[in-house]
Amino acid sequence: MEKAKLVGINHVALEVGDVEQALEFYSKIFNFTLRSKTQNHAFIDLGDQFIALMKSSSSHEDKIRHFGLVVDDASQVKELAKKAGAELIGGRFLDFRDPWGNYIQIIEYADIQFTKTAEVLAGMNLHLQKNQTVLKELAEKGMAPRH
Repeated sequence: MEKAKLVGINHVALEVGDVEQALEFYSKIFNFTLRSKTQNHAFIDLGDQFIALMKSSSSHEDKIRHFGLVVDDASQVKELAKKAGAELIGGRFLDFRDPWGNYIQIIEYADIQFTKTAEVLAGMNLHLQKNQTVLKELAEKGMAPRH
């Protein structure tokens, strides 16, 4: 029997104490489109992926477990996260915890191999490019974007 090959991540679900408060918190840091919302969950659109904010009464604080959010421009995120009340985590990367203990790392699109298709970027009204180091890494894998 052949094993299934992993091809990506469809979504990440975050536990939050209050969906409205979570949307307010994240909207102070990021510009995003809301797919849908109820009292117990909300879906933040990422083009062909999404983040699910799920109401939970359990509390936690991620220590090592985290995920990376890709942004078009990371230059203002640190200050906006700080103003929104995020707990900034020192270190090499731009990391923070939201008020519910979710550990998030911010990564700029130009600096990583992860690539949205041209059609998805256009649908998101984004015109983003990769830096030369990343383009070389992708080319070495036979995955360089075609222009």
